[in-house]
Formats: sequence, structure tokens, C-alpha cells
Amino acid sequence: MTSVEVRAQTSATPVGRGHVVADAMTMVWRNLLSMRRNPQLIVFATIQPVIFVVMFRYVFGGAIQGSLPAGQSYINFLMPGIFVQTIVFGSLTTGVGLAEDLGKGLIDRFRSLPMARSAVLVGRTGADLVRNFFVILLMCLVGVIVGWTVETDFWGLVGAILVILAFSYAMSWVFAIVGLTVRDSETAQAVSFPILAPLVFASSAFVPVATMPSWLQGWAKNQPVSVVVDAARYLTIGGPATHSSSVPKAIAWVVGIVAVSAPIAVARYRKAT
Repeated sequence: MTSVEVRAQTSATPVGRGHVVADAMTMVWRNLLSMRRNPQLIVFATIQPVIFVVMFRYVFGGAIQGSLPAGQSYINFLMPGIFVQTIVFGSLTTGVGLAEDLGKGLIDRFRSLPMARSAVLVGRTGADLVRNFFVILLMCLVGVIVGWTVETDFWGLVGAILVILAFSYAMSWVFAIVGLTVRDSETAQAVSFPILAPLVFASSAFVPVATMPSWLQGWAKNQPVSVVVDAARYLTIGGPATHSSSVPKAIAWVVGIVAVSAPIAVARYRKAT
């Protein structure tokens, strides 16, 4: 029996602040167990990134290599983009999972318990953050196999991973709003793609922004996916082809997205039925 269930049986009063972390960790563990019992989700989360790395490395690499600065390897340019693309697409599982919980009535049960209002959402986003961490580690291994190298140092790689994971956490809150709004897992998937497509494909993830039409470059250069990708490139490649200002910009995007999305998601959760 979890700590949340014990308090549900012994007290009908609202939970105190001291229990917020315990409630959130309970929900993180619950969602991680759910992932383990869903082998299809595990396969999708591990196989898809491998396919993207191999496909872009060997199918598109030859065509795009010529648009890069002299001496820059496309695989080193590509990997930060693949990292961010994978975690952005993976973040929609937050919305899908919450929509499934709504459809099954689990959200109503959680809301009846004397637990922190934010625990369900923090538990879901926290579990997805753990999943993304292991996905990135897998992608690092695959990247090394196909020729990826870190041109800076170990701490640059760590910094890049931390920025990418922080962005994945921020995007999970965005799609938590989607899942709590549409309240159906299939609809959540359908609604998420129009949000994801312009973010991922109209970005610097796969090709240099300079190769895009001039009317698209302003969006592609400054939108959050491009900023995070550029930050990861700066931390793993360095040199004149990247910009150090992208790191604080990426952090600003992460903080801004969470600051806006988290309160909205919690408000939607309170009204969800």
C-alpha cells in the first residue's frame, strides 16, 4: 500500500506541503511500472531513435554534407538534432498517457485522494523524463557506432544532455495540457502532430537554417527546437560554426515553457472529469 493510499484511509484533510515530494515520487514509480508492463511502448521508445539515426546518417547524409562548413562532419551536426527530435516526439506520450487515465477514470480516483494536486502531473512528467534519459543514452551508443564523436569534452556532452532533458521535461508539460484537454488518447495523438511538425521539421535539427527559404529562416532560427539543438551543438561541437549564446537562450525557453505550461496543466487537471 502506498503512502498516498494510507493517508486516504486515515485522513480526509488536504495534504500538507511536506507530502508533495512523496506523492510525486509515488506517481513517478507508478508510471515507470506502467511502462515496464507495456512492452510495445518500450520497443517504440528504443527502436524508433535507432531507425532515425541510421536513416539520416546513411540516406540523407551525403546530400546534406555539402551544405555544411568545410571540415564539419554531418553525423556530428546531426546527432544533437536527432536527440531533440526524439525527445520532442516522445513527449507526446505524456499527453496520451494522461488522456488514457482520464478515459479509464483513474484521474477521478486520484483527485479523490488527499494528495498534492500537482503530484499526478509531476509523476507523469517525471517518469517520462526518466524514460528520455535512457533513450538518450541508447542514442549516444548508436551514434558512436555510426561515427559520432564529441569534439569538445566530456563535460560538454553532459551539459548537452542536461539541456536536452530539461527541454524534454518542458515539452511534457505542453502535451500534458493537450491530454487533459482532449481527454482521448487517439485524439491526443492527432492533435499533437500539428504542433510537433513545424517545431521539428522547420528547425535546424537536420539541415542548416541558411539553406531554407528566407521567409522561413526567422522562424527556424528562433523557435525553441532550433535554439535547443544549437545549444547542444555548441556543447558537443564548439568552434565558429556554433554560438555560445544559444545555451542561455535554450535555458530561457525551458524556464518560460514550464512557467507557462505547468500552471495551465494543473488548472486543467483540477477541472478534468
